[in-house]
Amino acid sequence: MDKFYITTPIYYVNAEPHIGTAYTTIAADVLARFYRFGGVQTFFLTGTDEHGSKIERAAMAAGKEPEEFTREMAAKFSFTWDTLAIAPDDFIRTTEERHKTAVAKFLKALKASGKVYEGEYEGLYCVGHEAFLTEKDLDEQGNCPDHKTAPEKLKEKNWFFKLSDYEALLKEKIETGELLIAPASRRNEILSFINQGLDDVAISRPNVKWGIKLPWDESQTAYVWIEALFNYASVLDYPDGEKFKQFWPPDLHVMGKDILRFHAVIWPALLEAVKMPWPKKIFGHGFFTIDGQKISKSLGNVIDPFALAQKYGTDTVRYFLLREIPFGQDGDFSIKKLEARYDGDLANGLGNLFSRLTTLVAQNLNGEIGEIKPSPRSLEDIDKLVQDLRFHEALTRIWEEIAWANKYIDETKPWEKAKTEMKLFREVIDNLVGLLYEIAQKLAPFMPDTAEKIRSGLSTEKIVKAEPLFPRLEKIT
Repeated sequence: MDKFYITTPIYYVNAEPHIGTAYTTIAADVLARFYRFGGVQTFFLTGTDEHGSKIERAAMAAGKEPEEFTREMAAKFSFTWDTLAIAPDDFIRTTEERHKTAVAKFLKALKASGKVYEGEYEGLYCVGHEAFLTEKDLDEQGNCPDHKTAPEKLKEKNWFFKLSDYEALLKEKIETGELLIAPASRRNEILSFINQGLDDVAISRPNVKWGIKLPWDESQTAYVWIEALFNYASVLDYPDGEKFKQFWPPDLHVMGKDILRFHAVIWPALLEAVKMPWPKKIFGHGFFTIDGQKISKSLGNVIDPFALAQKYGTDTVRYFLLREIPFGQDGDFSIKKLEARYDGDLANGLGNLFSRLTTLVAQNLNGEIGEIKPSPRSLEDIDKLVQDLRFHEALTRIWEEIAWANKYIDETKPWEKAKTEMKLFREVIDNLVGLLYEIAQKLAPFMPDTAEKIRSGLSTEKIVKAEPLFPRLEKIT
């Protein structure tokens, strides 16, 4: 692989960062770090989606102008990602001039493709989704099932994109794997959706001031989903930038399953219309519940990832989210489960191993081990698990090695060998130090701070008994 371009969706700034958006962004960061460590030219993008009627209304409710509101919310996202050790190569805001300029060029190319026409649309519009819904999308009360609100009946003159022209091509490329959609259940959902027949989609809205005007019709602004999708290209200085030449197309789009249709159906068709290569893979992960309940502001169970990291530590949050739930499946989050992982896996597992090993070296070898030797145990399979986004399994494998090492210390009792069989003691210690050092390397994409503490603790000229990697919970509560 000569390059790796990975994206999260850009997050809508009508709400603050939460545990769900953190989940997506941490996963993307792990992959970006993994490929960077492997020497692959990597570009990792995240950012914020800041246009549309929903943002206008949110700003109004906050008593602010859209410019001020979006600036403050974008800063909250950026700050939260910093706190969670998320290190994107760029953070794009759709209100930036570079994005507006690129979108204007894209829209002109789309119009020139002959796949755009003017028409009238009457339908049910959900402000929460910034999308039109059909009767079959609604619940028994006639409400949007996600937002529990009745959609607005709208009749508008819009510009449309001939999505229906791409039905056969989309189906072919997905079925052959040229466009990879994962996991398999999401791929099947998208194919089922396409098989029901694709309708043309509106690409503009009248009467929405907070947006990017169509180059050929300034009475209309680009439909927020259409222009937001193009952030993946505008950040690379489409169409002539060096970054665009180096990194396009995206190797992986990571997102929640609720926005998969936009990315796996509308987005590739738009790219085809303007003769741009498609993304290679799209991954739609599952949703969280909180203590068995759907995440909801009204229930008061929205979890702030910043506060979580402040209390339990950044690496704890990163570890728990990717270890607890197989990536791609739905799962449940709870503080009780997080604290159980903290005590069991982190404090008593990894933290205990690091403490025991540095203590043995400090007390019996005067803190000196010489050059760290490779472990005789193989951890090579972990890389493939990470590449396949099987984070849960990769972390499980690492913790199997941690458990093995702790058990090995229990069974061999090296502190006793240090008294009578120093050569054997050194052999045991060398094996364990080599293994722990490799464990730290494999952990580095997931838990960068912890991995660095382990590597530096084992690499100093004189090893001393380490401070606890994970203090007991009663001390941090």
